Amino acid sequence: MNEIKTFISDNLSGFSPKAIPSFIFSFLVCALLSFLLGRLYVKFGNSLSNRKAFARNFMILAITTMFIIAVVKSSLALSLGLVGALSIVRFRSAIKEPEELTYLFLTISIGLGCGAGLSILTIVAFVGFTLVIWFNNRLKKDLESQSIYLTITSNEASKVDLSKIIEALKKHCTSIKLKRTDENASSIEASFYIELDGIEQLELTKNELKNIHSSVSVTFMDNTRDF
Repeated sequence: MNEIKTFISDNLSGFSPKAIPSFIFSFLVCALLSFLLGRLYVKFGNSLSNRKAFARNFMILAITTMFIIAVVKSSLALSLGLVGALSIVRFRSAIKEPEELTYLFLTISIGLGCGAGLSILTIVAFVGFTLVIWFNNRLKKDLESQSIYLTITSNEASKVDLSKIIEALKKHCTSIKLKRTDENASSIEASFYIELDGIEQLELTKNELKNIHSSVSVTFMDNTRDF
């Protein structure tokens, strides 16, 4: 019996049973916030990788970070041991874009805040994160939605030349960059990167190009990465 008491006492050294409700609350907050962060990443992220698969790691990473901080915060010896352990561990995660690293830092921040017992402050900070992510995404969409790729093709190269196409584009586009052109005796194809002031200019540009010749085919492609 004494051995059992000693075992329980050793395992609860530096930890008060009264802190269990607070720990459970922090655990639930950490899990919820990391889950919501994953949903934000899937919805607003611009990474070309599989965002849903990457976001599944957020909750596990946040909870693990929270548990580590909750364990070591009451012991200087454990804190020093953690530093030593991390010094010999190398992480080989395939971070392809800075955005992925940013969301990982946010996930770790959630775990740190909840593990330190600052769950309410973490919730407030998370609301701020959400507003910044949403505003940045809306601002980015407003800037990029006017930039599109344009491909023009025609099987009447003698009736449609590059100078006529550029002249038509200059009437309604604020910026024109020729990316590629292919021309032979029977056909012509030209690719541009253009910027427009609004959707009305898009329709006017299409009509202007169609007026060059009936054989002209126009293809617009969005420059954003909302997929």
